[in-house]
Amino acid sequence: MKHRLGFRSGRGRQALGVLAAGLLMVGVLPGAASAAEPDPRIGLGGGWLDAQSAISNLEHLAHRDKPAGMVDPANPGNGGFYNSDFGFGGKYAFTGNYNGFNIIDVSKPADPTLVTSVVCPGGQGDLSVHGNLLFMSVEETRGRVDCGTNPNVGTRFQGVRVFDISNVLNPVQVAAVQLCRGSHTHTVVADPKDPANVYVYVSGTASVRPATTMEGCNNNLADGENPSRWRIEVIKVPVAAPQQAAVVNQPRLFADPGTGRIDGLQNGPQTPRHPSGATWSPTPNTNACHDITAYPEIGLAAGACQGNGILIDISDPANPRRIDEVSDPNFAYWHSATFNNDGTKVIFTDEWGGGSGARCRDTDQPEWGANAIFDIANRKMKFASYYKLPVPQSLQENCVAHNGSLIPVPGRDIMMQAWYQGGISVFDFTDSANPREIAFFDRGPVNPNALVLAGFWSAYWYNGNLYGNEIARGFDVFKLKPSQYLSKAEIQAAEEVRLDQFNAQGQPKITWTPSFAVARAHYDQLVRAGAIGHPLNSQVDKFLARAEEFAADGKRSAAEAQLRALSNKLGAPEHQALKTAVLKLAESL
Repeated sequence: MKHRLGFRSGRGRQALGVLAAGLLMVGVLPGAASAAEPDPRIGLGGGWLDAQSAISNLEHLAHRDKPAGMVDPANPGNGGFYNSDFGFGGKYAFTGNYNGFNIIDVSKPADPTLVTSVVCPGGQGDLSVHGNLLFMSVEETRGRVDCGTNPNVGTRFQGVRVFDISNVLNPVQVAAVQLCRGSHTHTVVADPKDPANVYVYVSGTASVRPATTMEGCNNNLADGENPSRWRIEVIKVPVAAPQQAAVVNQPRLFADPGTGRIDGLQNGPQTPRHPSGATWSPTPNTNACHDITAYPEIGLAAGACQGNGILIDISDPANPRRIDEVSDPNFAYWHSATFNNDGTKVIFTDEWGGGSGARCRDTDQPEWGANAIFDIANRKMKFASYYKLPVPQSLQENCVAHNGSLIPVPGRDIMMQAWYQGGISVFDFTDSANPREIAFFDRGPVNPNALVLAGFWSAYWYNGNLYGNEIARGFDVFKLKPSQYLSKAEIQAAEEVRLDQFNAQGQPKITWTPSFAVARAHYDQLVRAGAIGHPLNSQVDKFLARAEEFAADGKRSAAEAQLRALSNKLGAPEHQALKTAVLKLAESL
């Protein structure tokens, strides 16, 4: 069934209209400065490496400029070659670039250290990590199988590279899977039932290659020659023998189930012009997915597929199957997706302007170039609200909804997200109908006199810190600070979550080890919501404090008794999350 988005109600439409008319009055927006104190992101001075910055509820731990091999010597002033997407494995961040990739040791977040730079041109350069394997997207015609820098010699390559990174000082390419449209992005899917193999879903958006460079490539639809558009590729990679990586399926995720037409979703704009009155940029035409985010533990993936958002059953990873789709007359280009940890919500981003346009201006409506938040029930998506960066940007700043990830605060849905030259925004969407910003970081434009492609491509949480890959400037590290929106215990509970690796497009199921921080996080949320009154409020605090003191002194039985006594006082339905956390903590002692 196809769904078209609308506002929550006429009242919601009116509210968004009022917001659009008053974007400069950012004090009325949740998480922003007061009306008497204009948002500090407005009017920041520009510069490549010396721009002014603004920050709220974050600590900026470190910045590292791009290494020499990733800066175009012919055009150093804007930092090109562009940084792109990145992933994590162990103590390393693997950061993509249109000219290769970097490996950065982040074991000391305040002092990230470059370990290795690998020059291997081809753009887009998006990376994912699985164990000792690194996957890299290549879509430009200058790519060569051997990573050579002269595009006029050697064998052309467009597809997915596979590197062995068991020695991070010397990554070795072990496979290169050629594809008809290259790889703009990819998603590594680990099958919980098949640890011997991983699957790579490939989204190719480049022009179809001529058959002279790859046999079987075909751009036709009408003649039944298996056209290279309107599909994704599934690559199967044996973990112990990655050199055997090969395409095993090319599912037609956009087919009309009734007619069988492979171009069965949106085939162009729904209106002649974008609602802003401008021409469509890009054009919402569903012949590929831009990005797919897989959540194997719940058997679902979300595809941001140019003109549609789709929900995919991946219970059989080699044979993904579309189960729902949505469209939106405001969206120019469905770009990326993020589930909440429960799998009950999904956020899609709109890359209005294609990444190179200024699209957070004070004249732009908040539903243009925004996130669309959906609730998921019975494996169907229902629109809940939009979220857009709540501060205008200048005409010299390309601002677009781009890549982000969850921050694992128990009991809440919190996401950090890159907005190119709009900076980084951290927002809470626990109430899917009313998302609000709770932290941010932003710099002034790279060039205060002209629009230059720059800003944060991706912004991700990993093992207690927040990381950003900045297109023109380099690599940044942040840490959350307690505020009215986020308590010390909530931050500590998030910091206690530790992953062996992380790829934003291969979402893991987050679990929290029982701890006093987790219990206090739930307690703080009840206090913030006014859902726990006196005298219970002070009693909870005292019981937790006593239990923690007993536990620190090694008196486990006494600590457990305090926690069980506390759980007996938590009877209201709204106290259930806290009660569960307290009982799990008692059982763990």
